[in-house]
Amino acid sequence: MDKKIVYLDHSATTYVKKEVLDDMLPYFTENFGNPSSLYSISRKTKSAIDTSREKVAKALGAKKEEIYFTAGGSEADNWALKGVAFANKNKGNHIITTNIEHPAILNTCKYLEKQGFEVTYLGVNEEGLISLEELKNSIKDTTILISIMLANNEIGTIQPISEIGKIAKESGVIFHTDAVQAVGHVDINVDEMNVDLLSIAAHKFYGPKGIGALYIRKGIKIDNIIHGGGQERKKRAGTENIPAVVGIGRAIELATENMDEKNKEIASKRDRLLNGIVAKIPYTKVNGSLESRLPNNLNVSFHFIEGEGLLLLLDQAGICASTGSACSSGSLDPSHVLLAIGLPHEIAHGSLRLSLGEATTDEEIDYVLDVLPKIVQRLRDMSPLYSKAMGEVK
Repeated sequence: MDKKIVYLDHSATTYVKKEVLDDMLPYFTENFGNPSSLYSISRKTKSAIDTSREKVAKALGAKKEEIYFTAGGSEADNWALKGVAFANKNKGNHIITTNIEHPAILNTCKYLEKQGFEVTYLGVNEEGLISLEELKNSIKDTTILISIMLANNEIGTIQPISEIGKIAKESGVIFHTDAVQAVGHVDINVDEMNVDLLSIAAHKFYGPKGIGALYIRKGIKIDNIIHGGGQERKKRAGTENIPAVVGIGRAIELATENMDEKNKEIASKRDRLLNGIVAKIPYTKVNGSLESRLPNNLNVSFHFIEGEGLLLLLDQAGICASTGSACSSGSLDPSHVLLAIGLPHEIAHGSLRLSLGEATTDEEIDYVLDVLPKIVQRLRDMSPLYSKAMGEVK
């Protein structure tokens, strides 16, 4: 008999919706022409790229000529940071970011530091929010770029992006935001948010993997980081992945339809899961903001246990979850995000991220609320720290 699977790791990736796949399939077999060629089947693929670009632009409140397709969110982040840094180094060498960014940002900043750039890493409060005052005070005459994520991939905290963008604009500094986790959950408008560059990835909103996009406001000075042919209006070389480009267009179209209604339903299930966990499992801490948070995200820490054992037992029960970023899942170090919000190492090690999706059911929530407390107690019963703490309580 097949094991029951409850997938609660939608922040890591999502399945491809049938409507998205159906739109993609003809571009694998029938409409397979190279869009750089001149014959009719190639004109069809070029038209498909243009249509998808329009869909992405509409979802972001941008112009279609400001959308550039990439191989994913990490490439978009790399391009934004490296491209702006090298293109504007005659103006300055200072970049501002935060200490809770995705590794695609943090490791790119480390690379740029080796190239002679200076990077300021803003701290956050216990909810994962930056201080706007600290941001203002960090801007210098040599500051050329601010990169702050819209929503955090681990604790779901949503930053005050419009206010950050306003500060950047008033200071004459280019502003990039990693919005990979936000599409479909946050209403995005690049003009209202004062954003100059914005990264997205289709597989986070029920689209295919291996495709993303970078919004680049017209007039922003940015270097290419991939060289070759003249694709993407001579900004990003390489033959386009037509099925995936079609997929991201349809996926973002669906993700932004009835968004408020879908998010309200997901948030209701998330809150029921949260309340159930807190009620059934003592010594539980909720990480991140309860107000400024993605509707599908829940991150909790259980005292006296470690996350790896928790994930293994959850997997045996058919529950898919994570202890943090999927891009760092091979690491045994505690989450840099949880440490940044002030958690001690031993509590950060016992963290669990549960991220719901559109298909998450009430029955699945009930199943998790039945299984998870038993697993946590089983692990605590094996923990000398728990035994010691309970002895002291008695």
